[in-house]
Amino acid sequence: MTRYNAMRELPDTAGFKEGDVLFLCGELFGRGYANGIVDEARAKGMTVIGSTVGRRETDGRLRALTDEELAAAEASLGGKIINIPLEAGFDLEPGQDGIAPADRFKGVKPDDWASVRLDPEQIRFSKERGSERFRGNLAAVVAQLQGMLPATGNLLVVHTMAGGIPRARVFMPILNKLFKGQGDRFLSSEAFWNSDMGRLCNESFNEVTADTFGYLIEATAPFRERLSVRYAAYGYHGCEVLIDGAYTWQSYTPYLQGWAKIRLEDIALAAWEKGIKATVYNCPEIQTNSSALFLGVENSLYPLLGALRMEGEGKIAEECQGLLREGVSIEALLERANAYLSSPIVTATRDLASWPQHNSPKQQEFMLNCSAELIAMNADQKEIVCAVLSRGVFQGVGKLMFDSSWEPQAPLYWLNHDVIAKRLANQA
Repeated sequence: MTRYNAMRELPDTAGFKEGDVLFLCGELFGRGYANGIVDEARAKGMTVIGSTVGRRETDGRLRALTDEELAAAEASLGGKIINIPLEAGFDLEPGQDGIAPADRFKGVKPDDWASVRLDPEQIRFSKERGSERFRGNLAAVVAQLQGMLPATGNLLVVHTMAGGIPRARVFMPILNKLFKGQGDRFLSSEAFWNSDMGRLCNESFNEVTADTFGYLIEATAPFRERLSVRYAAYGYHGCEVLIDGAYTWQSYTPYLQGWAKIRLEDIALAAWEKGIKATVYNCPEIQTNSSALFLGVENSLYPLLGALRMEGEGKIAEECQGLLREGVSIEALLERANAYLSSPIVTATRDLASWPQHNSPKQQEFMLNCSAELIAMNADQKEIVCAVLSRGVFQGVGKLMFDSSWEPQAPLYWLNHDVIAKRLANQA
């Protein structure tokens, strides 16, 4: 049975008001998906309360933000931050032998990835310690939050935690080959995923991206006794975009965090069955600070221009046209993106039921070359169409999530290009 549930119609405007609270579990860095929902909450006069992942000292110690860091973070959020470190994951937690997972790769070269062997018991011990630390700090955050909440009213809890790449230097050159490698530099994501290093990534992604949502729902249970509480989380499970004039599901390959995103969905489904209003919103591909590693993910973003045109929204296209090289049109951009998305090389593995898919040399080379061609259509590589479209997506996603969270109807939603374009075309 498919869990696919696309939001087709715009939800009614949310009734959140002054005195209601939005709590953000996860720290805002730069501009990304979470900014959209925070902007909506501020516009409604809601009280915005945030958290921090903390910072690591050079000796590895996890600490709270300094006064200066806290002031900058609160200015960015536009609200109060509870200054207790909510760093998730276990890559820096010592095992029984005193060695943290990230330190087990000292002396390991990138080409050694297949021969690395990790003791599952040591990794399990580190994982348990990391989970205990996070849940202990989360309990302290919740205790502080308790005193900041109204006696009655609405609480919107937004989970923004994602990622989990172990912080060992050897991982970045490996992942660069895995996501960006061509020819001799190509690395099979499936082979890596089935290695000990890949299994560690899987465990880490699950803990950071998914399990923290479960801990959050559990820790905030007391709030549900006196407040109307909703939970929203950011997923990714492919996205429908216009391909040959029809909205068609597609995804970025290889998306190794995909298994953790499915686990995130499972947590929402389990909570929903208990009557807890927890919803994962699967969002479209965008370019963010964190997506720079995934070159080619932005190929699916360009068709949003076609969706906006269908909905009668022209301002974004006008802005994008101004960023293109002389002689390059929006039409040419859309044609090149469509040629990529409709190619048999891409469609051969396009299957929702077996998502996420692993890479292949031919598929990856084609994706990266198309990415380079499309980016080269911009006049200035630092001012690109993708940035404008990404901003539109997280504004649209923010409004859709915010309004949908007022009276949540389902544990899972796909926010595809059709409903994003409708939202942007109907902005007040």
